[in-house]
Amino acid sequence: MTIRASTGLKNAMLGSVGLKDALANGVLRIYSGTQPSSADAAVVGTLLMEVTLDGGAFSHGTPTNGLNWDTPANGQTEKPVADTWKGAGIADGVAGWGRFCANPLDDGSSSTSLSRVDMSVGKGTGDLQLSNVNVATSAPISVDYAVLRLP
Repeated sequence: MTIRASTGLKNAMLGSVGLKDALANGVLRIYSGTQPSSADAAVVGTLLMEVTLDGGAFSHGTPTNGLNWDTPANGQTEKPVADTWKGAGIADGVAGWGRFCANPLDDGSSSTSLSRVDMSVGKGTGDLQLSNVNVATSAPISVDYAVLRLP
């Protein structure tokens, strides 16, 4: 069955009663390899970097340096233009996919209760558009564009 939602429903789900609040003050993790078949699945690949607000230190359970999504419009929400989402490589590799994790502790293991979104990654293409998909240890990389759309 194909799910089709109206723009009003999409905006409500991405607004204060849904996805936007569920993912508030989260963190984005970039991995090598192919994304898993489900966001419920355990992570695969090597963790290449963690993306936070201005590249600051992040700790689950506090809002400090957590990432937030913009006000939804037209059935989607994006990285706020005024925010700088960046991180530094913690391993060398090619970015293959990203997982946006909500603020509660998420160790990357299999879970059906944690709020997360898996996304495609690219340079100039994909849900997450990075300044560079070739990640090197300690090298800074920013997220130029990020979008979440509902069908």
